[in-house]
Amino acid sequence: MSEVVISAEQRSLAIKKTAVVGAVVNITLSVVKIFIGVVGQSQSLVADGIHSVSDLLSDCLVYFVAHKSHHAPDAKHPYGHGRYETMATMALGGSLIIVAAGIVWDAFARMLSPEKLLEPNAITLVAAIFSILANEGLFQYTLRIGRDFKSSLLTANAWHHRSDAVSSIVVLVGIIGTMSGLPYLDAVAALGVGVMVGKIGWDLGWGAAQELVDLGLSDERVALIQRIIHSIDGAEDFHMLRTRSLGGHAAVDVHVRVSSRLSVSEGHMISLIVEQRLKKELEEIEDVTVHIDAEDDESAIRSNSLPLRAEIMVMLDQSWQDIPCAALRDQITLHYLDGKIEIDLFFPREQLPQLGDIDQLEADLQHAISNNNSFGKVQLYIG
Repeated sequence: MSEVVISAEQRSLAIKKTAVVGAVVNITLSVVKIFIGVVGQSQSLVADGIHSVSDLLSDCLVYFVAHKSHHAPDAKHPYGHGRYETMATMALGGSLIIVAAGIVWDAFARMLSPEKLLEPNAITLVAAIFSILANEGLFQYTLRIGRDFKSSLLTANAWHHRSDAVSSIVVLVGIIGTMSGLPYLDAVAALGVGVMVGKIGWDLGWGAAQELVDLGLSDERVALIQRIIHSIDGAEDFHMLRTRSLGGHAAVDVHVRVSSRLSVSEGHMISLIVEQRLKKELEEIEDVTVHIDAEDDESAIRSNSLPLRAEIMVMLDQSWQDIPCAALRDQITLHYLDGKIEIDLFFPREQLPQLGDIDQLEADLQHAISNNNSFGKVQLYIG
């Protein structure tokens, strides 16, 4: 059965729809938990309501990124719009850390002043249970869409919803404990929620900061890239493999070594296959740059100081002016290898009687350029 191809527009719409559903749920949870937390005197439930606000911000981020990432690269953004996600994620992470610090500070202040401790009532239990169920349902829904549309962003946001469900469980335990005669437990639960929010903020912010300094892909993904390139016919080896993260996506640069006598078009074809295979096997890869090498340019003598074809043709005509048969050539192919220019000369078959001894002609042509250090081996081909 063939795999269903999902267009970029379908993927963007699915992500936006999921983000809107999440935002509606989290707006409801934020209002309910903060309001009932204040009325029902539960510090931890208020903190959990603020946690739901962080989920709401995360949903807005997902919607924003889905909208921006749908746009193709343009003149001002030749590498796409992935950094929008990185910047927004970093801002979200920083804001969550600030919120977490406020929650933790308030919880500590109440623990140090027993008269400020709150005594939650029964209605807060209903709000906490409602939050657990709503967030678990939202987690399952978001995770399913994320897997169906292969969105790592949605998958990450799903686990953000799961963290809210876990924090609500902590709140529920804290409220029950306080109502059972342990007055500090609600404040302790608020402290735990604050730490959770701070951890989420740190993870988001640190991940975004790593992308801003072009963090490479994991060792496992790099190993997979290496196996894919090795499996491609015509790719003899590779080096200078570099990867970088870019707003939930990735870019790859690699030098692929092919046979030194391949045609330009065959080398280009191999580079296209490398690009297509990497994009197919690793969904996060959006940009692949393949540099085709006829030799390992990390170890071979560099040829970049050698002259180009126009200058070479003048030099060869001058060197071979006393060898009339050289003018009968049909084509010259130049190979820049290990700091030398190797020359392939092609003669039409009908010129064979005039060429005489082919081995002697090849030796004469080689001798005529032997005093020029730019040139290497000369080879003759007939037909």
